Amino acid sequence: MLWQGNRALRRFSTGQVYFKNKLKVALIGQSLFGQEVYSHLCKEGHRVVGVFTVPDKDGKADPLALAAEKNGTPVFKFPRWRVKGKTIKEVAEAYRSVGAELNVLPFCTQFIPMDVIDSPKHGSIIYHPSVLPRHRGASAINWTLIMGDKKAGFSVFWADDGLDTGPILLQRSCDVEPNDTVDALYNRFLFPEGIKAMVEAVQLIADGKAPRIPQSEEAATYEGIQKKENAEISWDQSAEALHNWIRGHDKVPGAWTEINGQVVTFYGSSLLNSSIPPGEPLEIKGAKKPGLVTKSGLVLFGNDGKALMVRNLQFEDGKMIPAFQYFSAGETSVVELTAEEVKVAETIKVIWAGILSNVPVIEDSTDFFKSGASSMDVVRLVEEIRQKCGGLQLQNEDVYMATKFEDFIQKVVRKLRGEDQEAELVVDYVSKEVNEMTVKMPYQCFINGQFTDADDGKTYDTINPTDGSTICKVSYASLVDVDKAVAAAKDAFENGEWGRMNARERGILMYRLADLLEENQEELATIEALDSGAVYTLALKTHIGMSVQTFRYFAGWCDKIQGSTIPINQARPNRNLTFTRKEPLGVCAIIIPWNYPLMMLAWKSAACLAAGNTLVLKPAQVTPLTALKFAELSVKAGFPKGVINIIPGSGSIAGQRLSEHPDIRKLGFTGSTLIGKQIMKSCAVSNLKKVSLELGGKSPLIIFSDCELDKAVRMGMGAVFFNKGENCIAAGRLFVEESIHDEFVTRVVEEIKKMKIGDPLDRSTDHGPQNHKAHLEKLLQYCEAGVKEGATLVYGGRRVQRPGFFMEPTVFTDVEDHMYLAKEESFGPIMVISKFQNGDIDGVLQRANNTEYGLASGVFTRDINKAMYVSEKLEAGTVFINTYNKTDVAAPFGGVKQSGFGKDLGEEALNEYLKTKTVTLEY
Repeated sequence: MLWQGNRALRRFSTGQVYFKNKLKVALIGQSLFGQEVYSHLCKEGHRVVGVFTVPDKDGKADPLALAAEKNGTPVFKFPRWRVKGKTIKEVAEAYRSVGAELNVLPFCTQFIPMDVIDSPKHGSIIYHPSVLPRHRGASAINWTLIMGDKKAGFSVFWADDGLDTGPILLQRSCDVEPNDTVDALYNRFLFPEGIKAMVEAVQLIADGKAPRIPQSEEAATYEGIQKKENAEISWDQSAEALHNWIRGHDKVPGAWTEINGQVVTFYGSSLLNSSIPPGEPLEIKGAKKPGLVTKSGLVLFGNDGKALMVRNLQFEDGKMIPAFQYFSAGETSVVELTAEEVKVAETIKVIWAGILSNVPVIEDSTDFFKSGASSMDVVRLVEEIRQKCGGLQLQNEDVYMATKFEDFIQKVVRKLRGEDQEAELVVDYVSKEVNEMTVKMPYQCFINGQFTDADDGKTYDTINPTDGSTICKVSYASLVDVDKAVAAAKDAFENGEWGRMNARERGILMYRLADLLEENQEELATIEALDSGAVYTLALKTHIGMSVQTFRYFAGWCDKIQGSTIPINQARPNRNLTFTRKEPLGVCAIIIPWNYPLMMLAWKSAACLAAGNTLVLKPAQVTPLTALKFAELSVKAGFPKGVINIIPGSGSIAGQRLSEHPDIRKLGFTGSTLIGKQIMKSCAVSNLKKVSLELGGKSPLIIFSDCELDKAVRMGMGAVFFNKGENCIAAGRLFVEESIHDEFVTRVVEEIKKMKIGDPLDRSTDHGPQNHKAHLEKLLQYCEAGVKEGATLVYGGRRVQRPGFFMEPTVFTDVEDHMYLAKEESFGPIMVISKFQNGDIDGVLQRANNTEYGLASGVFTRDINKAMYVSEKLEAGTVFINTYNKTDVAAPFGGVKQSGFGKDLGEEALNEYLKTKTVTLEY
């Protein structure tokens, strides 16, 4: 019945769409944009009665023409619509023959006569890539960037005999990011949203709801088409203005200047917010200060003393190089090909011939782009080479930098030989003199073995919770960065050295990484204290110490992962052998929390890597720095490119994309239950990727009167206040037997008063700042809620009056089961105490289990029978008896109920990152 109901609903829904008002549309335009508008209009039930596009170029039809011809839609390819201002009669007759009710002009580059524009019943609408009336004209996107506009967008308007001056039908806008290029703006917003808007506009017209809003002349601008001769860089400007000029011309027509008597075009500009890296001076005509050729690119200076960086340079002959190679660009000699490399070259020649079908013979001098190839063909070339040349992974930039066939083959051969790889890792550190040492912290995304700025150049501040100061600006990963990281991890798994490496070699790399973590433990613990507020001594022992142990433990597992042989019924007279194999899953995503930044990274990534997977890891937005330092150490340990990728940024962007990405096969997450549910849903809807979740907790700690009270007080405090209470297994509620309740509370308060609250780098500090300001404010609200509900605030509950995000250790008593304090996790230094009647074991168990969480729990008693009974009945993934917080790398860790599922640590953690394959053979 459910299936039948769904089928009926589907018929009903389809009927609703079908009977909407629909139009007969003539489409006049070109390119992928025109193709997408055409496809979406057809899907929405509009009838495209004719497509008018440009003639074939070099024997290749426009994408719009290809899509329409495939569907059987009449296609007309007129080179022009008018001569000397008059409409060509044959063209007009062909147009009128289709009987259109509306003209839709997506990406139309031809001049369409007004008698054609006004011919249909509903007239004509056209797309323009600016928020009209600003930037009328054909180079609107360029001028949006050149003028430094903070907003970009597009307009769908009613065509008239002016230049982009007709009434507005609808408009959409977006923010311009600091390092957006024309391509970035177009791909991120103008293209996808523009297609939706064109289709929406057609439906508004069909429904008789389309507005005609006259364009205001106020703020109206018109700028001419940007041509190469007008794109020369004027150097007497600020760094931001220079950056806007260069990115506004990237990729067409290209901003240029003269260097050593040669025209050089700049691509890939970004503002430089960090310190100026060392480099070799480069004199530039007209520039008051020489540029600097650095390991990261060419640094340029504005008249305001600020700087920008350019990634790529193109010379007059069309050759493009990375800017850091400027002084060595002419030094590369031609390499002789081996017999195996000749075979690769022949395969690539066949691929070029298939793409450049209009070229009779591919010769050494054949230029990919001058022969008619487009950006779509670049993607095809890269993908075909990967498929047909043993998984050889090129980047799009490799094609742009070697456009002639002979140069392209040389680049491919050097990549095959590994000669084009960077000799050393380039790290642009933020350095601080702190804790009697120089701490050097990477702050960029780590993708495919390199530190790099976010694709859009966006950054954010990471804050020191001890005083609220900014430590540094960290790259804020975009969707593009996530996709790059996943692609790098996938390539490393499928085609790279990691996928071919035997298990014992993997173990050696992991042991080496553990050694490096240990060698750098003081620096790592200092960074952890700066970035998360962890007390240095605790960070040294636990945050870093357990990370080292975790990598050593799982390094030992690498060559011990094995399946089993299974006896099955024999298929007589033949015999069978059945066995299982434990295999890695592929690319895994890991999203970690902010309370133990490095340790949580280690818990998940060590098991992931030991199993043979590659990973993309997103650290918590507020604590990214030890993860990025870990990335640096992984390179020193010898991990191949792409195996480990670190993308700092937000959960809503980077985290969400990881949970949705179709190439990720497993996602491990530690964090809140609310976010865990969202991630699980996204993982299911995307590609049913495997998930393990370690979520919220409200761990009960039961203290019986027959306990060792000194130990119960000491460990009860640790159960709550360890790591400032920012501890997933923290005792969220203490149940203390009535006969010892008052004494227990008194002694806890006495001990709290002895605790030293202060700078986490001070070796005598017991209690550091909360991780970040928003969390501190949440904890204070939590305390206010407890007081309002009638719980007794015995101690604390306030912010410490000093700079930073410090909170007093807090104790509540008289907490009843219905109260907010009894149900919700605080994740802070707040002890919540409830008393229970003497001897009421089952009653207190029922209260302890009356929660949707089940991460950890504890019991203090000298009675071993009572202890075992209680441990059996408690609904939690971990039970501590007469101890607390005692975790070990060999012991599985994870929750039940809404505290999640799956395990970190121990042999069981490996199974989270492995799949079982059954093999049966007959002999």
